[in-house]
Amino acid sequence: MSNIIEVKNLSKSYGKQTVLDDISFAYEPGQTIGLLGPNGCGKTTLIKIMTGLINDYSGTVLIDGHKPDIHTKAMIAYLPEKTYLADWMRPVDTIRYFSDFYADFDTAKAKEMLIAFDLPEKQKIKSMSKGMQEKLQLLLVMCRNARLYVLDEPLGGVDPAARAFILDVIMKNRPGDSTMFISTHLIYDVERIFDTALMIGRGKILVNAGVNELRRDGKTIEDKFKEVFGYAWQVN
Repeated sequence: MSNIIEVKNLSKSYGKQTVLDDISFAYEPGQTIGLLGPNGCGKTTLIKIMTGLINDYSGTVLIDGHKPDIHTKAMIAYLPEKTYLADWMRPVDTIRYFSDFYADFDTAKAKEMLIAFDLPEKQKIKSMSKGMQEKLQLLLVMCRNARLYVLDEPLGGVDPAARAFILDVIMKNRPGDSTMFISTHLIYDVERIFDTALMIGRGKILVNAGVNELRRDGKTIEDKFKEVFGYAWQVN
């Protein structure tokens, strides 16, 4: 089976600061990968390179065998860390917009998930809480029938009581052969959906292993994270 993600000898610097230092990894389709690391370790930079938003780097990045290009952008559903929807828009407007823009967008599923996430379809985004806005953005991304979902801190503003429910809805509605690449600080809440954990620190890959292997001694992925990053443990 061909790899859906393949990164070889990737390095990226901002001036004299090296953010990613000769990292390599590859994943076959169908997995859920957790991208974990302390603030400033390069998670968002890596995601922006994979999604074609950053092009000045050394090394090779292939998505479905292609360097980030029109082909890969069409097959990736990307959720950035920051809100990107216009304040004047309402959920019903965003669904229309995504339906027009993406050929793989499932409008019927989006309307069902609006109800499931308890989002009023005609409430303006500017009057929504941060958690409501994050639910809406996540809904829009997950209602694409994409091959690769890349999510950068998808649940940071969602209250803890709702996270488990939202994760269940996401996993139930994703295409069966799709791959999910998720950057998060909320390891305890999200780790149950991971197949693989990729931990990055000081520009290097420190852990790249299946979660079953990491849990063999009875510890959680969050426990392993704290052991690996004891020097810089911090949670937003």
